[in-house]
Amino acid sequence: MKTLFVVGFLLLILYNLGSALYYMLVDHGTTDRTVNALTRRIALSVLLILFVAAGLWSGVIPGHGTPL
Repeated sequence: MKTLFVVGFLLLILYNLGSALYYMLVDHGTTDRTVNALTRRIALSVLLILFVAAGLWSGVIPGHGTPL
């Protein structure tokens, strides 16, 4: 289940990255859709890192013996 959660987040991140590329090619800088898609991608990436860190800290995700 944890792996599915992480993979789902990664797919959302890739989707936002692809939509930003599409908007960049189609809009030619006339709208803010590219910036909004990249902002969502960054927010999702930071949120995923925080979820993984919280999972490691709480023990839900087992570590591999490396100290934090």
